[in-house]
Amino acid sequence: MAKTFREWVPEQSTLLPASVLDWIGAGHLVHFVTALVKEQLDLLAIMNCYDEARGYPPYDPRMMVALLMYAYCQGIYSSRRIARACQERIDFMALTARQEPDFRTIALFRLRHLEALKGLFGQVLKLCGKAGWSSWDTWHWMEQRFEPMPINTSR
Repeated sequence: MAKTFREWVPEQSTLLPASVLDWIGAGHLVHFVTALVKEQLDLLAIMNCYDEARGYPPYDPRMMVALLMYAYCQGIYSSRRIARACQERIDFMALTARQEPDFRTIALFRLRHLEALKGLFGQVLKLCGKAGWSSWDTWHWMEQRFEPMPINTSR
């Protein structure tokens, strides 16, 4: 008698589209970062930069900030690796709602809003300090992450 296996049909579609947030646990860091960016952080410095009504709509700056914060929490700093994670990792798919910004978009967003992002990470560290999670080492580490990277002129 042959062994019976569970059915495996990856091409099978579902009746209703599943929410990607349902694929990760309720206590996952993605939920925390999303709630932090949506409810706690002051994003006016970034949001006020977008006043032009013409052109293709950009990615939501809240999503881009959450993406950068979550990627940094995961130890991913390269724009190319962040973009690849948006395509391959379910936690990044949940965070971005299956949107896939390319590496240039991520790098240009970070470059354009560098000073505002430094301030946002300062806000995050103050919130962590209120919760008793912050230290000087953490602040120094986060501050180093937003220093402009030197250009390699030897190439």
